[in-house]
Amino acid sequence: MKVKEAMTPDVHLANPELSICEAACIMVKTDTGVLPVGDGDRLVGVITDRDIAVRAVAQGKSPETPVREVMSKEVLYCFEDETTEHVAKNMSDQKVRRLPVLNRKKRLVGIVSIGDLALSTKPNVTGQAVAGISKPGGAHSQTTH
Repeated sequence: MKVKEAMTPDVHLANPELSICEAACIMVKTDTGVLPVGDGDRLVGVITDRDIAVRAVAQGKSPETPVREVMSKEVLYCFEDETTEHVAKNMSDQKVRRLPVLNRKKRLVGIVSIGDLALSTKPNVTGQAVAGISKPGGAHSQTTH
C-alpha cells in the first residue's frame, strides 16, 4: 500500500511566527498533536503538543512564544508514493510517530502517523515500528535538545 492511501490529507501548515498558544488552539480545533511549520513554500520544522509542553511550558516560556523557538527544526518527511512498510521502517529508525507527506514536487499533501499505519498495514509491520520508536534515546528524544 502507498502512503497516499493511508495518510491524513487535511493538514494545517503553521507559520513559524505563530504563537505557541495559537498553535495549541489549532491542534485542539483540528484534533491533532502535530503541525508542520512552513515559511513561504518551504517546510522549516514541525511542532508537536509535546514540544510545546517540554520546550515551552516546562521552561516557563510565555504563551506568546513564537513556534520557531520550540519547534523541531530537522524536517523529516516521506513521499506519498512510498510504501507504508518502508515508511513504517523509517519511522522506527528515526524514532518519530508522525511524518509530513510530500509529493515528488516537494509540496505538502498530508501527514502520516503511526496510527494511520496501524489502520492500513499488517500488524507486525506496525508492531515493529512502534517497538523501534519506543526504544529510549535517539536524535529526536526531548532530552537531546
